[in-house]
Amino acid sequence: MAAFLIPVGMATAELSMDISGLMAQRTRLQAAVDSAAIAAGAALANEQATIDEARQLALSFVKGQLNQDLAAIAQDQQKNGADSPYSGYDIGGCTNVDVVQSTGVGTTKVFDVKVTSCLEKKLTVLGAFYGSSLHTLNATGSTKSMTASQKALSMYLVLDRSGSMADNTDTVTGTTTYTYSCGKRKTCTGTQNTYLIKIDALKQAAGALMKTISTADPDQYYARLGAVSYNSAMDTPQSLGWGTVAVANYVNALVASGGTDSSNAFKQAYQSLTAATENSLHLTKNGQTPDKFIVFMTDGENNYASADTATKQWCDSARAAGVQVYSIAFMAPATGQALLSYCATDANHFFAANNASDMIAAFKYIGEKAVSATTRLTQ
Repeated sequence: MAAFLIPVGMATAELSMDISGLMAQRTRLQAAVDSAAIAAGAALANEQATIDEARQLALSFVKGQLNQDLAAIAQDQQKNGADSPYSGYDIGGCTNVDVVQSTGVGTTKVFDVKVTSCLEKKLTVLGAFYGSSLHTLNATGSTKSMTASQKALSMYLVLDRSGSMADNTDTVTGTTTYTYSCGKRKTCTGTQNTYLIKIDALKQAAGALMKTISTADPDQYYARLGAVSYNSAMDTPQSLGWGTVAVANYVNALVASGGTDSSNAFKQAYQSLTAATENSLHLTKNGQTPDKFIVFMTDGENNYASADTATKQWCDSARAAGVQVYSIAFMAPATGQALLSYCATDANHFFAANNASDMIAAFKYIGEKAVSATTRLTQ
């Protein structure tokens, strides 16, 4: 009985070793080709590599992931030479990286990456008896990636140009010389700082936002912008249109004067963004339903309580319609800050800008959030 069971036990043990070894190597090989496909796809999507460079990157990933297995094979090849069961095996020769590039929405590039590779496993004496001394393992990893795709957006600026926007900020722009009487029949000269006024800080801030959007959408394919200014009444608006040029020109022409009433200007922005034609224009051009934004700015407070009430009602309507409301209280008093805080989508959409630098940073941040998009990798 012992003479019968001992060989059977040994055979079972060797077979178990073969199976467990093959399963472990199969797992490592699959992980290697998966990692290689993801790395190559990411490099292509981020435009950090050409297709040929991505292929080389994928091969390097396969070799790196299988470093220990390949080192053992190389040692056997060196030790046994032509008698090695691994003679002629080369990871580069059995690894193939296939990249297919196509065009997605607009200017988006789509990359389908497929990595195949093989790994040879030397079997035990019993395993070789039942077949070959080597067993070849094969694995395939695939990814689909795309260059960062600009999300379609429609944005309306609601900007205060009341008289207080002519006041100085604390940003020094230079110095000026002045004269004064300093004694009997004597005139002296002095120098004093000149300061950036609020309306010019607004123009710089809007310029930073426009630059961010135009950089992300140089072909004017995804972004539509409009603007309306207000003092004691709503000014003639700049209607929503493709690109940033018209709105930039509109903002740069603003002059500070008059009182403050934001209600009709905010209403104009809300109704323009939620018009049915706004979605259809995007669908026709870029195939997307746009994200919608209102950028609401004031440096003061409405002259009438009724203007606050009406503005809040339109803010409620905008939020209910899914419009994201960013608000910037620029050196504004408590009442003005309270209104803009109420109108903002949430606390992260409200900015209390205490100086020109804060104002410019807020507008730039809004632009970056509006155009942000992620590269998508799917295995």
